[in-house]
Amino acid sequence: MLDSLKVTVLAEDSVPYESPLLGQHGVSFWLEATAANERRRILVDVGQNPDALLYNIGKLNIPLAQTDAVVLTHCHYDHTQGLAQILRAIGKRDVPVIAHPSLFRPNFITAPFFRHVGVMQGDEPADVHAAGGCLFPVVGPMQLMPGLTTTGEVPRVSDFEEVGIALSTIDANGRVVPDTMPDDIAIEARVKGCGTVIVTGCSHAGIVNILKHSVRPGERVAGIIGGLHLVEASEERIAKTVAAMSEFSPSLVAAGHCTGFRAQAAIYAAFGDRFATMGSGTVFSFTA
Repeated sequence: MLDSLKVTVLAEDSVPYESPLLGQHGVSFWLEATAANERRRILVDVGQNPDALLYNIGKLNIPLAQTDAVVLTHCHYDHTQGLAQILRAIGKRDVPVIAHPSLFRPNFITAPFFRHVGVMQGDEPADVHAAGGCLFPVVGPMQLMPGLTTTGEVPRVSDFEEVGIALSTIDANGRVVPDTMPDDIAIEARVKGCGTVIVTGCSHAGIVNILKHSVRPGERVAGIIGGLHLVEASEERIAKTVAAMSEFSPSLVAAGHCTGFRAQAAIYAAFGDRFATMGSGTVFSFTA
């Protein structure tokens, strides 16, 4: 298990009151994990505006050059755009970039008009390698260090969760088919004396599915941090999600980005001071 975990929000849709930082539609997290005498720094997602992200990184005095790995939670542009630029700013060779093998597939919406929303030009595999990244395409969990791992593909077991947006892709036969976002992954961190912390980009797999997949029987949930993609969800789905999350008794639910105001209000009503908003520069610390 980890001795401590510090999660800094580098980019988010909002900024705290009187903050000098920049907001953008998207998220990026900086994780500092310690175990024994080991400290590792993980960049999770990069938002969609690398200039704004680098501005915040500078203001927050984040040691970007000490990045040990990059994790991409899914393909969408508001989590991956500018990846190559960020890798160049890290300034190292062979920086592990961990993501699902399908990350670079076509991913698009067709309403109100066709628009590609996946990984953009300039951040494709050749660009990643040229910028110093080393891709690790993995379907299952990937241990970053003892106590810190990616979820891998998340089984869809709940009967009320869905991707949250009508997305399409192109199959091996050239046909347009629904995209169920199999690449949606999250981070699991197990901290001594605290419990399990989940860091998620958008929860296209469903936050309840993620919790059921990641939390072991009897484990305490110390925190859920990230986007829950309930912004366009029905009131029924929001109610069911909040009820199912309550069964895990999380000590913290920091829900932002694509969660949506209605869902945030419902989570706050259910969890009270265990609910927190996210914003660029927000820090969450977990230690025994």
